[in-house]
Amino acid sequence: MDRDDGFWQGTAMTVPAMADTAPDPVRPLPRPLAGLALLAIAALAVLLLGWLVARLPFAPDRAIVEGLRAWGGPRWLPRVAVDLTALGGGTVLTLVVVLVAGFLLAQRLWLTALMLAAASWSGGQMVEIIKRIVARARPDLVEHLVPVHNASFPSGHAAGSAVVYLTLAALASQVVPERAARRYLFGAAVLLTGAIGTSRVYLGVHWPSDVLAGWSFGTLWALGWWWATARTRAAIGGER
Repeated sequence: MDRDDGFWQGTAMTVPAMADTAPDPVRPLPRPLAGLALLAIAALAVLLLGWLVARLPFAPDRAIVEGLRAWGGPRWLPRVAVDLTALGGGTVLTLVVVLVAGFLLAQRLWLTALMLAAASWSGGQMVEIIKRIVARARPDLVEHLVPVHNASFPSGHAAGSAVVYLTLAALASQVVPERAARRYLFGAAVLLTGAIGTSRVYLGVHWPSDVLAGWSFGTLWALGWWWATARTRAAIGGER
């Protein structure tokens, strides 16, 4: 009995030592590449949609463009539409990205600033690539109220405004603690993006499906960069 007691005592003494030396479970690192996969899906989905609408008749497009021009609206609406559409132009969007990225850097939010710039630049390049591949003609049913110079699908203004403004709101949601401020930014981004895309159809320079595709692309693009930024921030332990 004494020998058995000694055996069990010895065994009991070694258990804590084994527990102390056991390695901690390895947790998998966050995967920012999942966000990049969503970006690829967004580009492929919009490219496929563009291939379809450019080669198949799409009656609602024609009806909406002609209906809006027949309606016309109040006398001040064309001027307002021109002003709104300028907010989705390359010059304004670039200025917004530069100014906001500078503010984020001043706040030492270097990762958010970098991701905003990368999302905006890569989104614009992808839209141009899709435009060249699809090569859809602009609407020729009504007079264009603003000059245009490239292909129609997807709407660069709709896609660009969604990419910049929605990505800005999405990334801000990760660093702005106040819920009311986050809701305001999302509401403003959605309202601004919607107004810019709608103005393109009203001005007669885009088919509605061009704008719908631009909104869809920009939304998925913003979600992809939101995901990639959040995962990257978690993987590196923050950015400040």
